Amino acid sequence: MASTSASLSGTKARSRVGSAQVDPNKRLGQILRLVILIVGCIYALFPMVIIVSAALDPANTVSSQDLFVRVSLDNFTQLFNDPTRPFAKWLANSVYVSGVSTFITLVICTLAAYSLSRFRFKGRRFTMVTVLVIQVFPNLLAIVALYLFLQNLGQVFPLKDASIKLLADPSFGSQFLGRLAQLFNVGLDSHGGLILIYCGGAIGFNTYLMKGYFDTVPRDLDEAAMVDGANQLQTFTTIILPLVRPIIAVISVLSFIGTFSDFLLAKILLKDTEVFTFAVGISIFIDGQYGKYWGLFAAAALIGAIPIAIMYLLVQRQITSGLTAGAVKG
Repeated sequence: MASTSASLSGTKARSRVGSAQVDPNKRLGQILRLVILIVGCIYALFPMVIIVSAALDPANTVSSQDLFVRVSLDNFTQLFNDPTRPFAKWLANSVYVSGVSTFITLVICTLAAYSLSRFRFKGRRFTMVTVLVIQVFPNLLAIVALYLFLQNLGQVFPLKDASIKLLADPSFGSQFLGRLAQLFNVGLDSHGGLILIYCGGAIGFNTYLMKGYFDTVPRDLDEAAMVDGANQLQTFTTIILPLVRPIIAVISVLSFIGTFSDFLLAKILLKDTEVFTFAVGISIFIDGQYGKYWGLFAAAALIGAIPIAIMYLLVQRQITSGLTAGAVKG
């Protein structure tokens, strides 16, 4: 017995010694991965460091800038105290336009994707192919058509700015009524028209993307709900929606970021400074031929990243969750 225990202890000791000796090739691979990770982090964070340094530098320059030599909050203070450049208004406009267009897109895409995935009707396949083919053409091809469309549409729904301001006046209405009235002003130089264009451009691709996710949900769940007495609407809201939360979260983030950071369409369709969105508004800081305020531009870019970060933090749990987790928790 003593010899057996001694041999076992000797074997364990040799195994510990062998495990302590790391393979040189494995150690070299770990070092290489660590070096690549550090280089990637530096490459990704360096532009952010430049932007933060420019935002804190009152010199309003980037080309001849030293990192964090002069630190001041003058750029941030000037952003919110310049009546000729209503930065807070631009930021609120972008959050409003992006939020409303994202909500409308999600509602329409979810209902359309559920219909295409679960129902069989005449013209279903033609609808799916048409939606896919339309997405092949870039949006730049439709800019002129969209401009003329909103120009003519504004003549049909001629809600004037004076009416919107009257509804937004606290003595007559409220800010909510003013925002609601803007939705029905769908001509040029209006948030309603811009939201209409954003929703029309996003519905096709997002519907096709969401339809593919709906197809992964087993139809047995629908049949089981029907056996329990649920109708189509109850099945959709109580069974299917909890399972497709990950794709809803992904589409909401993509739609919000895409509309919030869009510059080209908003630049063409909006002319009044008061209705500018965030991306169009901050471009004024670097549009001048002789005066380019890079410090203000960098400060505005940092503040503009906050709504996107908040949006991502709100839905990151749904993005990282899977279909199985949704089925268990739902």
